[in-house]
Formats: sequence, C-alpha cells, structure tokens
Amino acid sequence: MEGLLRQPEWRIIDQSTAGRHFQALQSFGIDDTLCASVGSGQAPATARTWVHHNTIVLGIQDTKLPFLKEGRQFLEAQGYQSIVRNSGGLAVVLDEGVLNISLILPEKEKGIDINRGYDTMWQLVQNMFADYNDTVEAREIVGSYCPGSYDLSIGGKKFAGISQRRLKKGVAVQIYLCVNGSGSKRAQVIQQFYEIAKNGQPTKFTYPEIVPDVMASLSELLATPLTISDVMLRLLNQLKNNCDHLYAGQLNEFELEVLPGYYQRIVERNEKLNEM
Repeated sequence: MEGLLRQPEWRIIDQSTAGRHFQALQSFGIDDTLCASVGSGQAPATARTWVHHNTIVLGIQDTKLPFLKEGRQFLEAQGYQSIVRNSGGLAVVLDEGVLNISLILPEKEKGIDINRGYDTMWQLVQNMFADYNDTVEAREIVGSYCPGSYDLSIGGKKFAGISQRRLKKGVAVQIYLCVNGSGSKRAQVIQQFYEIAKNGQPTKFTYPEIVPDVMASLSELLATPLTISDVMLRLLNQLKNNCDHLYAGQLNEFELEVLPGYYQRIVERNEKLNEM
C-alpha cells in the first residue's frame, strides 16, 4: 500500500484557505484538469487540498430523486448551495470544518487497480493520525451518508468517505475529512434532504436511510480540538516522508490551457439539472 504514496516528487496545491471565494464546481473541474495533466506526464503526482463554504455535493443517482427540486429548495433554505459532481457516490456535506484531499496519480502501464487507489488514501490517513491509539477502519458504515466499502471510521463512527475519478491515464483519489464540528448535525441535513426529495415514493435506486449518530468529526472522535491547519501539517509531513522532493505549486501552463474546457463540462451538467 505504501507503493503509490511513494513518488519521486509530490506537488502540493493548497486551496484550503480559499473558502467562500471558491466554488465547488471549480474544484471538480480542477481535479479533471490535474488527471489529464498528471496522466500525460505534464506534471508530477499532485496532492490538492480544498475547503468549501456550505455546499451539498450530490451524486448522479441523487438527480433521479422524484422530488429533487423540493429537496434542493430545502437545502437552500438551510444555507447550502447544491451541485452535482462528476465522480461516483451520493450526497455529501462540505463546509469550513471539512477538508478535502485529492491525490492525483499517473496510471502507469499496468494501471492502478481501483482498490489500490482506495487503500492508498486509507493508508495515508492512518499514517497522518498514527500518534493516536485509535484504529482507523475502512468498511461500510450503514446509516451514513454516501456509504461505501471504504468509509473511514473510528469506533464504528464515520468521519470520512473516499471516491475516485479516472480520466486520461490520471487517477484522482478524493477524500472528505470531517475535521471538526458535528458529524451528526451534518448527517441530519442529508437525512432531511432525502426525506423531502424522496417523499415516500418508490425508487429504482435504494437511497441510504440516514442514522445521524453513526457520523462524527475527527475532533469528536479523538477528543482533540483539531483545525484544518493541524490536519494540513500532518498531510504535508506524510507527503514529505514519501518523496525526494515536495514543493508547493500552482497550475502550470498546460493545466491553465485545458482547465476552461473541463470546468465548462461540469457547469453545463449542472445547468441542465437546474433546468429540470
């Protein structure tokens, strides 16, 4: 599992302080751009960190909810904007207490097995918090929002979820880490969203029955008042330990050239949703 974490060099693009001035749609356009760049050898392995103001990121399946419009109106009334991402999964909550990390890796000749991508992120998080005596498990937490076989949890309570995006021989392994705040309150928002957007109607897809108590933040689970900056420092230390050269960078010329196209695609997808 250490294999993919170990890279000749890691570029870090830190957008964790952009906050309110940075839209989630931009984030997913940037990750697609980085996949194209890293996958084609235009850039080294890249770690990108990002934080967004109150945003609910919906999955493709969420767009098929029978009362989606009413569900999104509820979210807006709660102070959240909602968008649809281009990777798998279901609805998740982003806010100032949630740190997102994307590891963008090149797919070599043999490719990167999907579980190996998940294992790499799991290993990274385990290493980041190795000084605590709490076991970070990777298994589905039933009752959580956006459940999956690589939900990260401590003591049966989920604090993170992992997804992947593959594009042009680049792999983006993405995680949201609930660093501080109330995990159960975030889950309550998603619970109410599904109740409104489903409204008791039968659906072909089985949406999760949210149990807010199975979700928590790392600060709650580790009984430590963690900040985004604290977790960023832990991430940087791990990347430094797994490369010969770690440096802070921005988008290069190739990436700046292709970004508008990738960003436009996700904007158009969301415009279609708004017209529904």
